[in-house]
Amino acid sequence: MPYIRPISDLRNSANEISDLCKSTREPVYITKNGTGDMVIMSMEMYERREAQLELYAKLAEAEAEAMSGKTGVDFDEFAKKLRRKVHGTV
Repeated sequence: MPYIRPISDLRNSANEISDLCKSTREPVYITKNGTGDMVIMSMEMYERREAQLELYAKLAEAEAEAMSGKTGVDFDEFAKKLRRKVHGTV
């Protein structure tokens, strides 16, 4: 169930709204004159959502490359190269 609060609560109950966002890990919808105006969420949830969007964009890009016939790098070979760079020789 979404949390909906009037814009006046930002002025009068900002700490309460902040605590609500953090404790429920859900956004709070702010209305102005009875109409949706803003959405407020905790910094943790915002950063998580941004990371998800970045991941989805990368996955879409990889899928488009695969559909176009572009070949990727073999995971085992890539992992070996990475280990050599980090630890020296394998």
